[in-house]
Amino acid sequence: MSQENVEVVRRAIEAFNRRDFDVALRDVAPDATVDMSRSRGPDAGVYVGHAAVRRFWTDMTEAFERHTMVPDEFIPHAEHVVVPMTSRMTGRGGIEVEAKTATVATLSDGRMVRWTMYQDRAEALKAVGLEE
Repeated sequence: MSQENVEVVRRAIEAFNRRDFDVALRDVAPDATVDMSRSRGPDAGVYVGHAAVRRFWTDMTEAFERHTMVPDEFIPHAEHVVVPMTSRMTGRGGIEVEAKTATVATLSDGRMVRWTMYQDRAEALKAVGLEE
């Protein structure tokens, strides 16, 4: 099941990068939670359900000409997939910004039920019971 979970997360990230939120939400439970409470940006908060997640993604991406998540690796563990990544954004004025974070996607029955952002790989691994 762990490789299937990795593929679900990979497909969602690829769809997000195309701004195809319908496809990105395809394997997401209707009451899923996106937890950005550890964010240092204006998007800090917790978003529950497809409508809230779609609004969050739309608000986040509309501020940029380009916004992509580039996974460094996918680390499956039990029902979780840890994804250290670099978010690359290009502002409307051409200014480029990069942010390194790590995400823990939690899946149940092949659907994402939680997506939690952490500041770094070590913090995300610890959250699922793994150590560096």
